[in-house]
Amino acid sequence: MLKNLSREEPKSDETTIISLGVRIEGKVKSNGNIRVDGVIQGDIFSQGTVTIGENAEVNGRINADVIAIGGDVTGTVKAKTRLVMDPKGNLKGDIFTKSLVVKEGALFDGKCKMGEPVDIGETAQPMQVKPPVK
Repeated sequence: MLKNLSREEPKSDETTIISLGVRIEGKVKSNGNIRVDGVIQGDIFSQGTVTIGENAEVNGRINADVIAIGGDVTGTVKAKTRLVMDPKGNLKGDIFTKSLVVKEGALFDGKCKMGEPVDIGETAQPMQVKPPVK
């Protein structure tokens, strides 16, 4: 019998590892934690923690409960609870989070919105930047 995949699964404590040398093109979804040490060209959605290792590259949105960035990320990130920028972390994109930790050495180029509840649902859209008024 086929399982209904559209139904929300409970959060898991399991960790999926995308190893150095692995390249994924497409969407990655998990009810547990994800650690990326390889390359992802696409979006990441997780109910748990997403950790981007020092040698990792992500080009896409990341939506998760907690996000730790130690490598290169280009795209909008939404962390429901906390976003941590590690010393070698490099983020080019907008941040939405309840709490932000930026360690010395981290690089961030974008806009940040903090404090309000963050919807990490897959349908969430990136921040709309209004052009300056002339």
